[in-house]
Amino acid sequence: MTLALCPDVSATDTEDGMVLLDEATGRYWQLNGTAAVILRALLDGASPRQTAHRLSERYPALTTERTTTDVASLIHSLCTARLVMPV
Repeated sequence: MTLALCPDVSATDTEDGMVLLDEATGRYWQLNGTAAVILRALLDGASPRQTAHRLSERYPALTTERTTTDVASLIHSLCTARLVMPV
């Protein structure tokens, strides 16, 4: 599954993560550093599985099972909020 930001959503990197702004509604979401790493990887074309693997390499204390769950949870939350869409 490849993801893209929805048409009215813009992303801005911050010192400790990322902010997503839905320009149609004026609502924004702040992502922490880990969520930003996940989203960047997914937007760059990595699959959820590849993203989970990269995350477990970056943070060795996290198991692949945990990172797989975290990636899936973030994807679900972002899709539900209509910030990203599959392409």
